[in-house]
Amino acid sequence: MKISDSGIYIDGIDKKILRALMEDARTPILEIARNVGISGAAIHQRIKKLEKSGLLAGSKFMINPKALGYTTMAFVGVYLDKAISNPEAVKQLQKIPEVIECHYTTGNWSIFIKILSKDNEHLMHVLNSEIQSIKGVSRTETFISLQEQINRQIKI
Repeated sequence: MKISDSGIYIDGIDKKILRALMEDARTPILEIARNVGISGAAIHQRIKKLEKSGLLAGSKFMINPKALGYTTMAFVGVYLDKAISNPEAVKQLQKIPEVIECHYTTGNWSIFIKILSKDNEHLMHVLNSEIQSIKGVSRTETFISLQEQINRQIKI
């Protein structure tokens, strides 16, 4: 089965492997092999093939931000004076640890960012003292997330 225009092909066995790894990247290869019905060596070879193709981009442990006291998530639309300010603004945003995502967008904002903060007071400090002081930032528009409803990867 062709999965994308980039020429990556996967079959039913690859899909089973990917689903197992997406559910828990620490699942032992031999456990996946038992569930799929092929050898551990074949699973290992297929995983290497999927990594080489670029379909698997790695695995990582996810930190629970709430365990560290980060309970406020906000999305911020950043208006810039000029489009030429984008690269420099992003460079400055990278220095702010509370900024965990940054996207160039179409529409009203030049940049759309995701921020994790400890509380509203901390968020206000990040916005007022750090983000709005970046050269080229004319203003921001902030949306506080009340509760994350969906968090998933693309379906395989």
